[in-house]
Order: sequence, then structure tokens, then C-alpha cells
Amino acid sequence: MPLWIPLTIAAAFLQNLRSTLQKQLTGQMSAIGATYVRFVYGLPVAALYLCGLTAFSDAALPQPNPSFLLYAVIGGIAQIWGTVLLVALFAYRNFAVGTTYSKTETIQTALFGIIVLGDHLSLGAFAAILISLAGVVAISIAQSHLTLGTFWRSLGDRPMLMGIGSGACYGIAAVCYRAASLSLEEPDFLLSAGYTLATVLLIQTAAMTIWLYLRHRNELAASFRTWRIGSLVGLAGALASMGWFTAMTIQNAAYVRALGQIELVFTFASSHFLFREKTNALELTGIGLVIGGILLLIFVR
Repeated sequence: MPLWIPLTIAAAFLQNLRSTLQKQLTGQMSAIGATYVRFVYGLPVAALYLCGLTAFSDAALPQPNPSFLLYAVIGGIAQIWGTVLLVALFAYRNFAVGTTYSKTETIQTALFGIIVLGDHLSLGAFAAILISLAGVVAISIAQSHLTLGTFWRSLGDRPMLMGIGSGACYGIAAVCYRAASLSLEEPDFLLSAGYTLATVLLIQTAAMTIWLYLRHRNELAASFRTWRIGSLVGLAGALASMGWFTAMTIQNAAYVRALGQIELVFTFASSHFLFREKTNALELTGIGLVIGGILLLIFVR
């Protein structure tokens, strides 16, 4: 089995764990503050990981070049804006429409990968991505009780545009992270991925610290008052990012993000078996499509 597959599955599991831990911050800070926690407490973990890699391999740190810095900055800021747009959607009554449109991230990642990096996408892989995307949309519709009429009426509305914009930002971030790591031309893919991760987290932490200090100082204070749960969020998030960045260094970002949708299966399993939440036929159909798309991607990519 190619290394990127278990790395992506582990990253998706850890991301689900991070999201679960982040929910415990609800009521103590806004979603933007919770996002900052992920960066500020994840940075030390990424730095320790990078130090461990250099010590173990007895190798020097990669030398950053202008292309690397450009991709790292664009990717880091794009990820922040993707989160901001997604959070802003909740202010709208029909926010569920926008969040569903944000699920187009995998398709947009594939397009950006072709444009920026010239990544190849086989017909079978594209079909697999479409199948898993259909599953994600089905799950989203089932959980929010949307109808096709709602989608038709939402065309051109701000929530729709914000949702697509959020997906685009996440797609840009994924492709830029892969581009940044590859631009280092480092033979050790673990070291290039680890260096890229630490750099991106440093950029994101610095940018959000300045922004929160100028606009939301109470959120900045809250992030440090909740250091116990915040450190766990940062640990889980950094470990997940190690998996994502490494997988995207050695494989097409669109494939990685498509396989990463297995996170929805983990979420479904925890809600069904741990919290005894009821599911409906459309949700089960969506899960089946996600799993089917993932299996097709693995075998025909």
C-alpha cells in the first residue's frame, strides 16, 4: 500500500479528533478564536517535530527560496480565509446551502493542481472524486433537510458564493502546500513536509495574532485562558497536519483531499455508535457513496 494512503487516513482521523476537542471551546470563544488556538498551540508541536527530523537524519534545514515563501504565504492565508468564510456563513438563515457548496473543495483542488502544478488526473480518479463528492453533498442535505428547490433558489445568492469561495480557498491552500514542499527540492520528503508545515503555522500564527490584537483582543486573551484544552487541540491538529502535508508532498493534492473525506465516515461512526444519534436513508446512501468513491480512487488512480 502506498504510504500516502495510511498517512491520509490517519490525518483524517486526527482531524476528526481535533474537531471534537475544538467543540469543547464553544461558549468560551468564537469560532475564529478556536481556529487561532489550533495554530498557536500547534506551532510548538510542529517545531519539535522538525527538530526531531533534523536530529534523527543529521541533515540541515532546507533552504527556502522565493517560490517556497510565496506558496507558503498564499496557502497559509488562503486556509485562514477559507475558515473565515465558512464561519461567516452561519450568520445567514440558509447557511446550510453555503456549507454544502463548500464541499466542492476536492473538485477545485483538482483544477488548481492541474493549473498550478500540471498534476495529472486520470479519468477513473476524476470519477471517484465525483462519486465521493456526491456522497458528501447527500450527507450534507440529509443533515440540514435541504431540498433541490432550495439549491435552485440559492443560485447566485451570497451564501452560495461564500461556500464556493471557502472551498476554493481550501483548494488553493492544499495545492500551495504541495507546491511549497516540492519547491524545496529536498530528497527527504519528511523533512520538506515538516519544514513547510512549521513555516505555514508560523505565518498563520503571526497573521492571526496581529489581527486578533487589533480587532478582537478578548479572543486573544481567551485563547490563553483555555490553554489546557487548547494544547490538546493544537497537538491533534499538528499531528493531523503532519499527515496531510507529508501525503500531499508525495501525492496529488486532489487525491489526498478526496481520500481525506473518510473523515465523514469517522464522524458518522462516532455519532451513531457513541452518541446513539439516529441516521436516515439519505445519510447512509451518502456514506456508501463516499466509501465507494474512496475505494475506486485507491484502485484506479
